[in-house]
Amino acid sequence: MLLRHTPKEISERGALTINPAKTCQPIGAMYAALGIHGCLPHSHGSQGCCAYHRSTLTRHYKEPISASTSSFTEGSSVFGGQANLLQAIENIFAVYEPEVVAVHTTCLSETIGDDLTQIVDKADKGGKIPKGRKVIFANTPSYVGSHVTGFSNMVKGMAMLAEHTGKRNGKVNIIPGWVEPADMEEIKRLCALIGVEIIMFPDTSGVLNGPLSGEFKMFPEGGTTMDDLRAAGDSMGTLALGEWCSADAARFLDTNCKVPCRVLEMPFGLKATDRFVDALRIIAGAGVPEEINHERGQLVDMISDMHQYFYHRSVALAGDPDQLIALTEFLVSIDMWPRHLVTGTPGRAFEEKIRELTTGLPYEVNVKSGAAADMFLLHQWIKNDPVDLLIGNTYLKYIARDEDIPLVRWGFPILDRVGHQYFPTVGYKGGLRLLEKILNVILDRKDRDDPEQTFELVM
Repeated sequence: MLLRHTPKEISERGALTINPAKTCQPIGAMYAALGIHGCLPHSHGSQGCCAYHRSTLTRHYKEPISASTSSFTEGSSVFGGQANLLQAIENIFAVYEPEVVAVHTTCLSETIGDDLTQIVDKADKGGKIPKGRKVIFANTPSYVGSHVTGFSNMVKGMAMLAEHTGKRNGKVNIIPGWVEPADMEEIKRLCALIGVEIIMFPDTSGVLNGPLSGEFKMFPEGGTTMDDLRAAGDSMGTLALGEWCSADAARFLDTNCKVPCRVLEMPFGLKATDRFVDALRIIAGAGVPEEINHERGQLVDMISDMHQYFYHRSVALAGDPDQLIALTEFLVSIDMWPRHLVTGTPGRAFEEKIRELTTGLPYEVNVKSGAAADMFLLHQWIKNDPVDLLIGNTYLKYIARDEDIPLVRWGFPILDRVGHQYFPTVGYKGGLRLLEKILNVILDRKDRDDPEQTFELVM
């Protein structure tokens, strides 16, 4: 098998990462930028870096990802890429006519020390940015952080466009974190049902899950508009979904525009969705609509009906911290047992939160974050303490095959399946979808392994 040489004996590794449970910052920044209407992401580095970031997003979303690059050569890699970026900004606005260019750095430009603030200011004063157009930017070196921190940095760059006039607009900012376009659509639907006017940023719905119309559009209809981004500084408040993905931008708005913020867990599962809906209810000063209560009841009904198949099933998970925290709470609430968790995104607070959520379980959970928390370590943990189920991205399929463990594909990236950009897993409706995915792989495995005398027609 592909990973048959993974040893059971675990030894400390000071510098080596094997099969990282993350990807690099610019991918997150590029994904966030696609959530602005009329925005062209720009990779300030080499063509190869940009090609990798675009191809990863293209393979996940099955959509062509447009992005430009500063096209570093040996000279710019040594002496700096200012001239490349200034020329790129001028060319981009002349040829593609975007409303916004979102610049993110790469290892090359960060190592040489390019000052994006100074370069963008020079481009503006030099007349390279047309009137009414914007260039935003984020520092996203790949040798630190992960795609999650890259996403967060770019979203904070968006928040810097907010303008505070002193007159509240009656809206609420929703920063959804790194979720699928379908999840963003579901969050907007829940807000509309409760009657809360929102400004969501970023918003990739309609951009990366749009229809095939037969007509090429450089910039799809979806995405957060520039007017909305400016108006975010006059909102009543901000709900940031996820500490790692969304909190920095929300706190920036709080500090600079006096827009109070609240950080919630991503609304995956029953309890986290309850908290999100309750926060919206309080903001709206209204009751929860019957339609939402109905959806919640359906989720509770499925949990009740199928509880015997979830009960004490052990799970290993790999993914992003905000998503894993909400998912772990959900799994524990339906009596599943998360045993091993890794995220390549650094942050000791993740480990502390997971241990808090799993307090009371009859074992100590294995949990690790950062560069050393890789798929190799997860595989070793599983070899020493096998589990019933894997939940994570496509890269877990190798462990699933080697150890003969069912895999639920969830998170980023998913390269070998489709549907994740069209079907939400947030909210109560999303919870049903997530449980269906989990339940189906459990029952498929039961059908495969059951002897004839227990092979049932009705489960």
